[in-house]
Amino acid sequence: MTGNHQTLALMLFSAFVAVTLAITTWVGRHRRGSAEEFYAGGRLFSPMENGFAIAGDYMSAASFLGISGLIALFGYDGLLYSVGFLVAWLVVLFLVAELVRNCGRFTLADVVAARMRERPVRIAAGTSSVVVSVLYLVAQMVGAGSLVALLLGGTSEAAQSWTVIGVGALMVIYVSLGGMRATTWIQIVKAVLLLSGTVTLTVLVLVRFHGDFDQLLLTAAERSGHGESFLAPGLKYGGDWTARFDFISLGLALVLGTAGLPHILSRFYTVPTARAARRSVVWAIGLIGGFYLMTIVLGFGAAAIVGPDAVRGSNAAGNTAVPLLALDLGGGADSTGGTVLFAVVAAVAFATILAVVAGITLASSASVAHDLYASLRRRRAKPRSEVAVARTAAVGIGVVAIALGLLARDLNVAFLVGLAFAVAASANLPVLLYSLFWRGFTTRGAVWSVYGGLVPAVVLVALSPVVSGSPESLFPGVDFQYFPLQNPGLVSIPLGFVAGWLGTVTSAELPDEAKHAETEVRSLTGAGAV
Repeated sequence: MTGNHQTLALMLFSAFVAVTLAITTWVGRHRRGSAEEFYAGGRLFSPMENGFAIAGDYMSAASFLGISGLIALFGYDGLLYSVGFLVAWLVVLFLVAELVRNCGRFTLADVVAARMRERPVRIAAGTSSVVVSVLYLVAQMVGAGSLVALLLGGTSEAAQSWTVIGVGALMVIYVSLGGMRATTWIQIVKAVLLLSGTVTLTVLVLVRFHGDFDQLLLTAAERSGHGESFLAPGLKYGGDWTARFDFISLGLALVLGTAGLPHILSRFYTVPTARAARRSVVWAIGLIGGFYLMTIVLGFGAAAIVGPDAVRGSNAAGNTAVPLLALDLGGGADSTGGTVLFAVVAAVAFATILAVVAGITLASSASVAHDLYASLRRRRAKPRSEVAVARTAAVGIGVVAIALGLLARDLNVAFLVGLAFAVAASANLPVLLYSLFWRGFTTRGAVWSVYGGLVPAVVLVALSPVVSGSPESLFPGVDFQYFPLQNPGLVSIPLGFVAGWLGTVTSAELPDEAKHAETEVRSLTGAGAV
């Protein structure tokens, strides 16, 4: 990339950082220091504001960079990510949004602990939330590294490393100083920027093909080198039965994982009522649905205009397809329009990464302080000391995410997020659904459900082709691959449900009928909700 690209993109990115730091500083000066303020922003946000913030949390680097890249490289099979991410919101809307808002206070563990013995349940749910959050953070770090590699010509690994470290440092500042209120406003600003940039690129792609979507698809298929098979299932997931099972596994993870993501669940606590939480999700579905429809156009547009070979040459995983598309749509590498459009897209992608990592870090640090720290102390922690622990936890989580982000920088970010969704669907969703809907559910069942999904999911990922045994894996020089699928969801999600059932039926503990009745009334009516 030319010096103009670098200078303009860095100026725009610096402007976004300056604005968000100003928001964080202003909120930091006006905060009351309470746990409710830090974790839930005082529950003062309207459904529309929270809907934009949820959309900002969900439309991550995986969506903007990774999905478009997968569509550009694999056509129809890449499109399946868009469908999975979007359909998942129906599960959230109809099964968990309103009930979670009524039953909980700040975290997933609040919902489960309402009718169980608190300590073991909070430790299990808190541990699971931190693991899911760190996996999700790694994807955002990889996206940041890919973007800077493109911006600086793709030659400097040191630049990628320093970018990952810089993003990690900024996310710690956002969370430590501003808490949920600052993070929410950063998400809203980022959602508006991302949707504006995506609409602009989509319109430019369609204008290039005179509004003829069929012509866009045919050109993409022609340039792909695969012909009509580029537009049919099977290019990535149809080679053999292992690939087909991998696709089923991925689909399950994407559709069921959203309802178990800690940073999404925590957003329902920032509105005053359960009705507002449901309306927030309706806003989010509209915004996210429009966005994912546009990523389909951008992915096929990148294949038709840039070409899969050029995309793969820039980044093997396809993470830079959208910035390259913007460069071409603006007039090419040496044009003013190309320079401006590329810089805007790069800055928006940076903004996306920063905003999402802030939300995830806040959710995971809340789990550490509100669930793990508070449970491991013999006496109940004071809210102010709990908030101080959360700020410290943000630093530790940031360090771990930075280290793993540096290790996984050659993997596709949408694929990495698929792993995080699989762990969330395996460990968090079963315990959440059992707690809300099963009258006989017990503490042992809750703990077994979390660990029965979490441990197999993590172990299967460690033994999969993602980590070793292939040239694209994290450790290509070694081979301890014993599990053939890249996504563990097909095995680990059922195990989470089975473990919860088995723990309950083998438990000597009698379920507390009174607490279940109280939880049921509270979840359905909001009576007694915080």
